Amino acid sequence: MAEPMPVSRVRPAPVSRRARPSKAPLSREVIIDTGLRVLDAEGLAALTMRRVAQELDTGAASLYVYVANRDDLMAAMLDHVLGSVAEPDDGIWRERLIAVIESTVAVMSRHEGLAFVALAATPTGANALRLIDRMRGLLADAGVDERTVDWAVELLYLHITAAAAEQSAGHAARAPESGTRRLGQADRVPVTAPVRRSGDGDTRATWAVRALIDGILATPAR
Repeated sequence: MAEPMPVSRVRPAPVSRRARPSKAPLSREVIIDTGLRVLDAEGLAALTMRRVAQELDTGAASLYVYVANRDDLMAAMLDHVLGSVAEPDDGIWRERLIAVIESTVAVMSRHEGLAFVALAATPTGANALRLIDRMRGLLADAGVDERTVDWAVELLYLHITAAAAEQSAGHAARAPESGTRRLGQADRVPVTAPVRRSGDGDTRATWAVRALIDGILATPAR
């Protein structure tokens, strides 16, 4: 009986490195944009240096040339987002200040966790400092003295970050749960829940800003 012929295994032809699509060059801006995409698609828990590196088809070590760590990345993401705050030039100083505050709350709250970064750190990014200078200028236009402006801007920024954190938690609670996203953060915000149910949220938010501005005008720092 004849022996069976050996089966020859055809090896796949090697793929030349030149034939592969080239990777996009890394930069701080590319890493920030990718971090925001991961955050918005998968949630705060999924935002790790390793996950961002995976999205960029590289190793996590490569990212540390451009960002120091995850906290540095999130701070950079926050400042990037603040660059989209609308700064209207029309209207009286009060209308423009309210518009800046409301726009800042809106853009910050769209990205889970960024408001908590703002609450925990002193603003140092270029966009954050420009926002603060904008609020300082509008209060100065109202005739507020310099010391009161210093304290008022600190108070307004604290309100912005707290309001954005509350809205962000609300967005997360309404979002469908998927993959790595969890709603635990939104579930642990019981203090303001009765207030949110007591009336229209937009009306309450507008009233809060008006109350702060009126209080600043009526209470100079001494």
